[in-house]
Amino acid sequence: MIKKAKVEDAEKIANLAILMWNSNSVNELTDEFTNFLSHESGQIFLKYHQDELVGFAQCQLRYDYVEGTNTSPVGYLEGIFVKESYRHNGYAKELLSECEKWAKQKGCLEFASDCELNNDNSFNFHMNMGFEEANRIICFVKEL
Repeated sequence: MIKKAKVEDAEKIANLAILMWNSNSVNELTDEFTNFLSHESGQIFLKYHQDELVGFAQCQLRYDYVEGTNTSPVGYLEGIFVKESYRHNGYAKELLSECEKWAKQKGCLEFASDCELNNDNSFNFHMNMGFEEANRIICFVKEL
Protein backbone atom coordinates (compact mmCIF):
# COMPACT_ATOMS: atom_id res chain seq x y z
CA MET A 1 0.00 0.00 0.00
CA ILE A 2 1.21 3.51 -0.84
CA LYS A 3 0.00 6.59 1.02
CA LYS A 4 0.63 10.30 0.68
CA ALA A 5 2.65 11.50 3.65
CA LYS A 6 1.25 14.07 6.06
CA VAL A 7 3.13 16.45 8.34
CA GLU A 8 2.62 14.06 11.25
CA ASP A 9 4.59 11.39 9.32
CA ALA A 10 7.79 13.50 9.30
CA GLU A 11 9.55 11.63 12.11
CA LYS A 12 8.72 8.20 10.61
CA ILE A 13 10.15 9.35 7.28
CA ALA A 14 13.24 10.76 8.99
CA ASN A 15 13.90 7.40 10.67
CA LEU A 16 14.00 5.80 7.22
CA ALA A 17 15.80 8.67 5.51
CA ILE A 18 18.67 8.58 8.00
CA LEU A 19 19.61 5.20 6.51
CA MET A 20 20.25 6.98 3.20
CA TRP A 21 21.24 10.50 4.27
CA ASN A 22 23.34 9.62 7.31
CA SER A 23 25.26 12.90 7.37
CA ASN A 24 22.18 14.48 9.00
CA SER A 25 20.48 13.71 12.30
CA VAL A 26 16.96 12.33 12.69
CA ASN A 27 15.94 15.63 14.31
CA GLU A 28 17.31 17.65 11.38
CA LEU A 29 15.54 15.41 8.88
CA THR A 30 12.30 15.53 10.88
CA ASP A 31 12.40 19.33 10.78
CA GLU A 32 13.21 19.28 7.06
CA PHE A 33 10.35 16.89 6.24
CA THR A 34 7.91 18.83 8.45
CA ASN A 35 8.75 22.00 6.53
CA PHE A 36 8.65 20.21 3.17
CA LEU A 37 5.23 18.69 3.83
CA SER A 38 3.85 22.08 4.88
CA HIS A 39 4.06 23.34 1.28
CA GLU A 40 2.22 22.25 -1.83
CA SER A 41 5.20 22.23 -4.20
CA GLY A 42 6.31 18.80 -3.04
CA GLN A 43 5.00 15.42 -1.97
CA ILE A 44 6.32 12.35 -0.16
CA PHE A 45 4.85 8.93 -0.82
CA LEU A 46 5.11 6.15 1.74
CA LYS A 47 5.27 2.43 0.95
CA TYR A 48 3.89 0.04 3.56
CA HIS A 49 4.28 -3.72 3.74
CA GLN A 50 1.44 -4.81 6.00
CA ASP A 51 1.70 -2.16 8.75
CA GLU A 52 5.43 -1.51 8.43
CA LEU A 53 6.78 1.56 6.65
CA VAL A 54 9.41 0.13 4.29
CA GLY A 55 10.08 2.93 1.82
CA PHE A 56 9.47 6.48 0.71
CA ALA A 57 9.90 8.74 -2.29
CA GLN A 58 10.22 12.52 -2.11
CA CYS A 59 9.40 14.62 -5.16
CA GLN A 60 8.80 18.26 -5.85
CA LEU A 61 8.28 20.81 -8.58
CA ARG A 62 11.35 22.66 -9.80
CA TYR A 63 10.91 25.91 -11.65
CA ASP A 64 14.60 26.71 -12.12
CA TYR A 65 16.52 25.14 -14.99
CA VAL A 66 16.85 21.38 -14.59
CA GLU A 67 19.71 19.77 -16.51
CA GLY A 68 18.52 18.24 -19.80
CA THR A 69 14.93 19.49 -19.63
CA ASN A 70 13.01 21.85 -21.90
CA THR A 71 9.93 22.72 -19.84
CA SER A 72 8.97 24.23 -16.50
CA PRO A 73 7.97 23.21 -13.97
CA VAL A 74 9.73 19.85 -13.90
CA GLY A 75 8.83 17.06 -11.50
CA TYR A 76 11.97 16.11 -9.59
CA LEU A 77 12.79 13.01 -7.59
CA GLU A 78 14.63 14.33 -4.54
CA GLY A 79 15.09 10.97 -2.87
CA ILE A 80 13.83 7.41 -2.90
CA PHE A 81 14.57 4.65 -0.41
CA VAL A 82 13.38 1.12 0.32
CA LYS A 83 14.66 -0.90 3.26
CA GLU A 84 17.23 -3.40 2.08
CA SER A 85 15.23 -6.48 3.08
CA TYR A 86 12.28 -5.26 0.96
CA ARG A 87 14.21 -4.44 -2.20
CA HIS A 88 13.71 -6.24 -5.52
CA ASN A 89 9.94 -6.39 -4.98
CA GLY A 90 9.07 -3.48 -7.28
CA TYR A 91 8.43 -1.10 -4.36
CA ALA A 92 10.76 1.64 -5.63
CA LYS A 93 9.13 1.42 -9.05
CA GLU A 94 5.69 1.83 -7.41
CA LEU A 95 6.88 4.84 -5.43
CA LEU A 96 8.43 6.44 -8.53
CA SER A 97 5.21 5.88 -10.44
CA GLU A 98 3.25 7.77 -7.75
CA CYS A 99 5.73 10.66 -7.98
CA GLU A 100 5.39 10.76 -11.75
CA LYS A 101 1.58 10.73 -11.55
CA TRP A 102 1.67 13.54 -8.99
CA ALA A 103 4.01 15.63 -11.19
CA LYS A 104 1.83 15.04 -14.25
CA GLN A 105 -1.26 16.18 -12.30
CA LYS A 106 0.68 19.34 -11.44
CA GLY A 107 1.18 20.07 -15.15
CA CYS A 108 4.69 18.69 -15.63
CA LEU A 109 5.71 17.28 -18.98
CA GLU A 110 9.09 16.04 -17.76
CA PHE A 111 10.43 14.33 -14.68
CA ALA A 112 14.07 14.46 -13.61
CA SER A 113 16.47 13.25 -10.94
CA ASP A 114 20.14 12.96 -10.14
CA CYS A 115 22.61 10.83 -8.23
CA GLU A 116 26.21 10.93 -7.11
CA LEU A 117 28.79 9.79 -9.67
CA ASN A 118 29.83 6.81 -7.57
CA ASN A 119 26.31 5.63 -6.66
CA ASP A 120 26.03 2.69 -9.03
CA ASN A 121 22.84 1.36 -7.42
CA SER A 122 21.06 4.68 -7.94
CA PHE A 123 22.42 5.03 -11.47
CA ASN A 124 21.21 1.53 -12.39
CA PHE A 125 17.81 2.17 -10.81
CA HIS A 126 17.33 5.35 -12.85
CA MET A 127 18.37 3.69 -16.09
CA ASN A 128 16.06 0.72 -15.41
CA MET A 129 13.17 3.13 -14.77
CA GLY A 130 13.44 4.73 -18.19
CA PHE A 131 15.47 7.82 -17.38
CA GLU A 132 18.10 8.97 -19.86
CA GLU A 133 21.43 10.37 -18.76
CA ALA A 134 21.44 14.12 -19.41
CA ASN A 135 24.96 15.05 -18.36
CA ARG A 136 28.01 13.44 -16.75
CA ILE A 137 27.27 15.15 -13.48
CA ILE A 138 24.61 12.48 -13.67
CA CYS A 139 21.26 14.17 -13.99
CA PHE A 140 18.30 12.21 -15.32
CA VAL A 141 15.22 13.15 -17.26
CA LYS A 142 12.28 11.35 -18.84
CA GLU A 143 9.00 12.42 -20.35
CA LEU A 144 5.80 11.85 -18.42
